[in-house]
Amino acid sequence: MSIKGRISSKFFSLYTILCITLWLASCSDRDTRYRTWEVYKGGPESNNYSALDQINKSNVHLLTQAWAFYPEDEPERFQFWKYECNPIIVNDTMYLTSAWRQLYAVDAANGEQLWTFDLLQGERGGGVLRGVTYWEGQGLKRIFVTHGNKLWAVDARTGKAVTTFGDQGNINMDVPQPHRDTPGAVKLSTPGIIYNNLIIVGAAVSEASGAAPGHVRAYDVLSGALVWTFHTIPEPGEFGYETWPENAYKYAGGANNWAGMSLDQERGIVYVPTGSPTYDYYGADRLGANLFGNCLIALDATTGKRIWHFQTVHHDIWDYDLPTSPNLITVTSQGKKIDAVAQPTKQGFIFVLDRETGTPVFPVEERPVPGSKVPGETAWPTQPFPTKPESFARQSMSEEDLYKVTDEAYVYNQQLLRSLWHEGIYTPADTQGTLLIPGSRGGAEWGGAAFDVETGVIYINSNESPEIGRMEKVHRASSQNRTLFAAGKALYMTYCVSCHGADKQGVESNPSLVDIDQRMTGPQILERVNNGAGIMPGFMKVMEGHQEEILAFLTETGKDQLVTAEQEEDTTTTYLNVTGHGYMLDNQGRPVISPPWGTLNAIDMNNGEFLWKVPLGSHPEYQQPGEPDTGMENYGGPVVTAGGLVLIAATLDSKFRVFDKESGALLWQTELPGNGLANPAVYEVNGRQFIAIAVSVGENLQHHKSGIVTFALP
Repeated sequence: MSIKGRISSKFFSLYTILCITLWLASCSDRDTRYRTWEVYKGGPESNNYSALDQINKSNVHLLTQAWAFYPEDEPERFQFWKYECNPIIVNDTMYLTSAWRQLYAVDAANGEQLWTFDLLQGERGGGVLRGVTYWEGQGLKRIFVTHGNKLWAVDARTGKAVTTFGDQGNINMDVPQPHRDTPGAVKLSTPGIIYNNLIIVGAAVSEASGAAPGHVRAYDVLSGALVWTFHTIPEPGEFGYETWPENAYKYAGGANNWAGMSLDQERGIVYVPTGSPTYDYYGADRLGANLFGNCLIALDATTGKRIWHFQTVHHDIWDYDLPTSPNLITVTSQGKKIDAVAQPTKQGFIFVLDRETGTPVFPVEERPVPGSKVPGETAWPTQPFPTKPESFARQSMSEEDLYKVTDEAYVYNQQLLRSLWHEGIYTPADTQGTLLIPGSRGGAEWGGAAFDVETGVIYINSNESPEIGRMEKVHRASSQNRTLFAAGKALYMTYCVSCHGADKQGVESNPSLVDIDQRMTGPQILERVNNGAGIMPGFMKVMEGHQEEILAFLTETGKDQLVTAEQEEDTTTTYLNVTGHGYMLDNQGRPVISPPWGTLNAIDMNNGEFLWKVPLGSHPEYQQPGEPDTGMENYGGPVVTAGGLVLIAATLDSKFRVFDKESGALLWQTELPGNGLANPAVYEVNGRQFIAIAVSVGENLQHHKSGIVTFALP
C-alpha cells in the first residue's frame, strides 16, 4: 500500500473510532437521563419515561412481586385513602415518604430498611406528599422533604438532619406578608426541583378567600437561605399587576404551583404551572385576567426572572388549575425538530408551546364563552382553545350521553340535565345550577403524561367526571333556639353533604367523617374545615363565627348546649359553590354520564393526532359481561418504557395494568393489595429491572397497610 493509501486508511480508522465514540457518548448521556429514577417522575423533564427494556412485550406476562415495604408507622385508626408517593432511586437506595409522612431509605434490591427520619417532631402526620428531592455536590448528599410549613434537609447516607441547613435542619416556608393581616401559611404536596445549588419550590395553599399567595421561591441547598422569589400575584411595578384590581396583592391568594414543575437543565429554564386564584368559583374581588393564575410560566432558574408565560384560563371561576408538571418534549413539525413543552389540563387540552419562546406549536384560538349571571362577577369574555390535539376528555353532555341503568333512572337523569344551564365548556357556575364538564377533578390528574422520547407519543389518563355548579349567597341560617349540634348539622347539610353524605360516611372516594374526633383533635378538624386539603376547598368565610357549631356536629357533641347570641351575626357578602368538587350522581348514587368514566389515551405529538383510546379500569358494580370496561375514577399517572410498555395503576379497582404502547392492548394485569394511586417508578439494580408502585389503604379496603410494592421478572 502506498504512503498516501496508508494515511487515508489511518484517517478513516480514526474517523470511524471518533464517530463510534461520539455515538456511544450520546447513548451514555441518554441512558444516564432515562435509565435511572433519581428525580420525581423519572427526571427533571417530568416525562415518566424509562429506557430500560429488560421487561418488555415478550416477557411482561412473567412479572411477579419482587418485594414489598410497609412502614407500618400509621396510628391504628389512621385512614388516608390516597398514598401518592413516587419514590426515587439513587444508585441502589430507594427514598420515599410513608402515608403518615415519615422519611425512609430502603435497599432498592430487596426493600430492607436502611434508616428512617421523623419529620413530624411530635405533630400529626398524613396529608398528600408525592415524593422527595435529591441533591449531590461538594462531597455531600442530601434529601429534601417537607412536612407542614417546614422544608427539611436530611443526610442521604445517615438519615440525620443537616443541622447547618436553616434552623437545625429545616426552614419555615410560610410567605412573609408585611402588607397583610393574615399569615401566609403554605406547604408542599409535590417535591421541589433542583437546579445547580438551588431547590425551587411551589406551594400548596388554602382554596378559600384569604389564602396565601402562591409565590415561587428558590433556596440555597447548603444554607437554606432564600435566593429568589417570583410573585405569582404581581406587586406594584411588576409585569401583570394591571390584570388585577388595584392592591389585590394585599389580599388575593392562590395562583400557586401545587402540581410540581419541570426543568430544562441545558437552558436553565424552570417551567411552573399554576392553579387558580382564590376563591375558585367566585372572583368578584379579583376582576381581571389574573396573571399569573392558571399560567405556564418559564422562569430563569438562576434568578427567577420571567422569560415568558402562557395563560390557559383567564379569570378562572371553574377551579381549572393546571394539575400536573408539563412534559419537556421534542417533536417534528413540518420537517423541523422543535423543543417544546406540553402542558395537560383538567379541561382535557394539551397546550404545546415552544420551549424558548412560549409560541404555540399548534395554533391556539381565543373563542367567546358564556358570561356569568352571578351578581358582582364578570367572567372573561374569551378563553384559549388549542386546535390540536383534540380534548382527551368530554367537554359536553347531551341526553344521548346519559347512563341508562333503568328507565326510571334515565328519566331522572333527563330531568336533572334539563334543569342545568350549559352552553359548552366554560359555562360559569350559577344560582340555578350549571353543568360543569369536565368538572374540577376531570381531565388530567397530577400524575400527568408519559412521553416516549423515541417516538414522540404522549400517553395520558383522564377522568370523565361532570359536576354540578350551584352558587349560593352565603347566608348563615339563624341558629336561635338551636343547639350547637343542630346548628352545625344545618351548616353540614348545606355545604358538606354532597361530598361526605348525610350519614358522614363519605360519597365515592371522599373520606368518611364518622368518629373523626378519634383521628384528629378539635383544632386540627377546624384547620381542615377552614383551609381545605387536597380537592376539598376551604370554608373559612362560611364557618367564620360558627366553628363551634360545625365542630359539635362532626364530633357528636353540643346536643344540649344552645347557640350563644354572639354567633348570630351575618356579615358575609360572597357567593359559594355549594356543590363544588362533588360528583354528578343520580338519585341512587350512580354516575349520570355514560361510560367510560376513565380512559387512557395515546397521542402523536408530532401531528397532534390520537393513536388510540381505551377505557381504564372496571367498576365491578356496573360492569356487564362481554361489554367493554366501564373505566373508572383514577389518580396518578403512567410510565412508558423502551420495552414497548405503558405501565399504570391509578384506578380505584386495585389493579396494576400494562398496555402495549403501540396498540393499547392490555398485556398484563395484577391485583394490588390496595389502590395504586401514584405514578410507578422504574429502575435497575445489579442488572435487574424493577417496577415500584405506592399502594394506598382506605377504610373500605381490607388491606390495612400502605407501602411500596415492586415487581420484576423471576
